[in-house]
Amino acid sequence: MYYNKKGEKIDLQTYADLFKDDYRFIKQDTLANGKLISTVWLGSDHSFGGDVPLIFETMVFPNKGSWGEIDMERYSTEEEAIKGHDALVKKLS
Repeated sequence: MYYNKKGEKIDLQTYADLFKDDYRFIKQDTLANGKLISTVWLGSDHSFGGDVPLIFETMVFPNKGSWGEIDMERYSTEEEAIKGHDALVKKLS
């Protein structure tokens, strides 16, 4: 299943069209310590059979030159995603 940012079901073509542009980017911050925190709209359900679709994701990436993510959270709504992003910025700053 595919969803727009409002959580409304959309078809594959609409999803693909939205994914092409900046629609998918929600927030991004680079901390003083070099960590990157990025929150995006995924559009497809990443709940793996959960009760509510998880269509947003915040990932924390280590300093440049390091490998792999160091933290990740997923959310159902854009509001939750923004709050979660801001909480990770505060926690890791």
